Amino acid sequence: MRLRKFALILSALTLTIALTACNSLVQSGGDGVDGGEQPEETQQAPTQGNEEGAGAAAGGPEDETLALSVPSLDINIDEIPTERGDDTQALTDNAAVHLLYTGFPWEEEANVYLAGHVEGYEGTPSYQAFAGLEQLENGDEIVVTDAEGTEYNYEVFEKVQVDPTAVEYLDPIEGRNIVTLQTCELVNVNPDGTPNYSDTDRLVVRGELVES
Repeated sequence: MRLRKFALILSALTLTIALTACNSLVQSGGDGVDGGEQPEETQQAPTQGNEEGAGAAAGGPEDETLALSVPSLDINIDEIPTERGDDTQALTDNAAVHLLYTGFPWEEEANVYLAGHVEGYEGTPSYQAFAGLEQLENGDEIVVTDAEGTEYNYEVFEKVQVDPTAVEYLDPIEGRNIVTLQTCELVNVNPDGTPNYSDTDRLVVRGELVES
């Protein structure tokens, strides 16, 4: 259990590196695809200490793929795989990833942690996948769907900008089933007004499961 917790924290930290590094490549004109040069911190990102997947939680479908809909933002993502937070290729090849070792919506107590790019790579599924997340307000709807078509409806209760090291947002909340959406949030802009993607925080939006 302690190894799993350590792996989860490490995965979250490298996930933040991956998200910000990719955005800095967009800013500088690199495509980050097909062997494009990666920033040094991404190349040297440590990996998790546990290679085993989370496995389907009791009572859930064998296929752990999720889908996401945010109606007020017109976000509709059909396939969200469960991946390690330091897998930068997965964050390019998919519009979002479900962070390994976090919860699933069919669990009684869970933190379903989904991450995606606010900018990403143009021409890939990652491009602006979570753009507009800052517009969500308390009471807005987030819908997660499992591989069998069961919908789980969440209501936003918190939106917060946090430091990249705030790994406590990975933790479940006792007795509650929540979804967490994470992307990057700009802290500063360059003198010419362009985004400074080397200086970012995490934008975290959380919703709680509501009875259908």
